[in-house]
Amino acid sequence: MKKLSKKAFKPIDQEEKDLMESIERDEWQSVKNINQEKEKAIAAARNTLKKNKRINLRLTQKDYQQIQIRAIQEGIPYQTLISSVIHKYLNGSLAPKS
Repeated sequence: MKKLSKKAFKPIDQEEKDLMESIERDEWQSVKNINQEKEKAIAAARNTLKKNKRINLRLTQKDYQQIQIRAIQEGIPYQTLISSVIHKYLNGSLAPKS
């Protein structure tokens, strides 16, 4: 198999650059039980994405209609859009409109 040069891929950010350098320094080791680790990762992902709480929310008619319109434009249910906005806000990744 042909080995790729170290310059084959340009990292997209500092985190990816650090990860690539760590791999090149052989700092990574195989896990003893890959199937068990996969199952743990899958379970963690499922629990992260599980929506298990309901809320009631009062909105103005105008806001409700605008959310529905935006959701249609995005091709997602409006409840999913609201949940996504809240999630992004709480994680600090909701950028203000310029």
